[in-house]
Amino acid sequence: QVQLVESGGGLVQAGGSLRLSCVASELDFSRNNMGWYRQAPGKQRELVAIITVRGGTNYADSVKGRFTVSRDNAKNTVYLQMDSLKPEDTAVYYCNARNFLSNYWGQGTQVTVSS
Repeated sequence: QVQLVESGGGLVQAGGSLRLSCVASELDFSRNNMGWYRQAPGKQRELVAIITVRGGTNYADSVKGRFTVSRDNAKNTVYLQMDSLKPEDTAVYYCNARNFLSNYWGQGTQVTVSS
């Protein structure tokens, strides 16, 4: 059974940094595009960043220049480095693994940025 387990969330002051990790198990990790999404209270889930199987990346405009997504296929792990955090970044952050056959989600990790 595929599992995606996020960690690294927490409470941070505006301007601070956090690094999220997502470890995948029972997944052919290197053959999946990996993504980070977030959902704030009362809002729809939105894409934050993705990294493809070939290492290509794409970011939401709101996080460009502040967030960096990376992956370590040897560790079955995808990371999201978040710098210069803003209160509007407060949300539950979800890890996603996707290919043309399947789509998996983690349980989410809370990120709260205080002003």
